[in-house]
Amino acid sequence: MTETFDRETAAAAIAAPGTPEEHWTAWDGLARLPAVPPPSGPVVVVAAHPDDEVLGFGGTMTQLTGAVHLVTVTDGEGSHPHLPAGRIAALRAAELERALGALVPRAYRTYRLHIPDTDVGAHERQLTRQLATVLRQTGAGLCVAPFTGDLHADHEAAGRAAAAAARQTGTPCWHYPIWMWHWASPGDPRVPWSTARRLPLPSWAQARKQAAIHHFTSQITPFSLDAGTGAGTGTETNADPGPAPDTVILPPAELAHHTRPFETVFI
Repeated sequence: MTETFDRETAAAAIAAPGTPEEHWTAWDGLARLPAVPPPSGPVVVVAAHPDDEVLGFGGTMTQLTGAVHLVTVTDGEGSHPHLPAGRIAALRAAELERALGALVPRAYRTYRLHIPDTDVGAHERQLTRQLATVLRQTGAGLCVAPFTGDLHADHEAAGRAAAAAARQTGTPCWHYPIWMWHWASPGDPRVPWSTARRLPLPSWAQARKQAAIHHFTSQITPFSLDAGTGAGTGTETNADPGPAPDTVILPPAELAHHTRPFETVFI
């Protein structure tokens, strides 16, 4: 998918009612995708926000036997614009640390780039340089990043930057979808199905992934800092009033797309 979508179009697609998981599971197209094994060797996994890597690639990540290098592009401080950005950033970093502890119970390295949430596109060249540096320094045999056609501006920009960095360093690059499962439909012509591959997940990997997802409390439950951990000390708020305090960013209907017995990447 190579079209460029304006933010209004993308926001409308994500805000609209999504495709039920039952529609995806009833489609034999997913089962017919060629299966590939987990990659070997060092892998760099890029996430636009702290949770993308777990949702899109966590079940495969827990099976990796080589070194794992995780790049979190933003701190995710824009997820709750009505709350202090600094505190949300600290909270989401803590959630990710706990999630990774459940998912990857061995050594891994994280890189937090602190690019502003909701504004990754404006920093795409900088991000490309940073990712190319990480790929060179780690000697990664594979880069895994968000899908460049996900209809989420930050996801697309992170995916494009990763693809550019991978080309510069001669590194293969896979892309995992997140919001595509929400706005697309089975057989959707906007999706490059010919490049899609299926990564089967054994039951133990599925269990670890689900345990990791449960640590993203701010994303999967109605959340308020008054009832939360009070992590962080930042007091600044975003200008956008954002969703209501009781909004669940990833309700069960969305999580269902990411708790299948397989994951999907575009290669």
